[in-house]
Amino acid sequence: MTAPLDARRAKAVRLVSLDVDGVLTDGSLWTGWDPASGSFEMRRFNALDGMAIRLLQRAGLVIAFLSGKRSSAVLIRAGELEVEEVSLGAPEGKLAALQGMLARRGWTLEQAAHLGDDLSDLAVMQRVGLPVAVVGAVSEVRACAAWVGTVPGGEGAVREFAKALLVARGEWEGLVAEFR
Repeated sequence: MTAPLDARRAKAVRLVSLDVDGVLTDGSLWTGWDPASGSFEMRRFNALDGMAIRLLQRAGLVIAFLSGKRSSAVLIRAGELEVEEVSLGAPEGKLAALQGMLARRGWTLEQAAHLGDDLSDLAVMQRVGLPVAVVGAVSEVRACAAWVGTVPGGEGAVREFAKALLVARGEWEGLVAEFR
């Protein structure tokens, strides 16, 4: 079991950004060749994470997908979940992309949480108000995280974090009660 999140930091969050490979997925990439359309790529997403994103949205939080890689599979999943902000393979990098998302809303980096796992997440995690990591994150990412989960990426890690965040904000029980 992980330690609870700091309530003050949790309540300041307005936007939750999620890395994709290694967080929303287990990091595996399935690629192949389709003679009709060229190469193709598939990703496996966990339904528990989808519900977690919906719960965060019901709590009024904006969700963002931040990835260093372009992927039509990620765009499809973002569309299914009505994710408001998506940045895939932005040449300026994840931090600049996130800053743009926040600036459009008049928000600061202190009002963002980021769930990451690899070195490409470090610049974001060192600047957001609530940096968090999945259990399989590299040591450098775990070292700068305010919270590290116990569930691997692609297996419900986003759900674990969402629950911890919503519990710290005092919103979990109310959201769960809607399903009873």
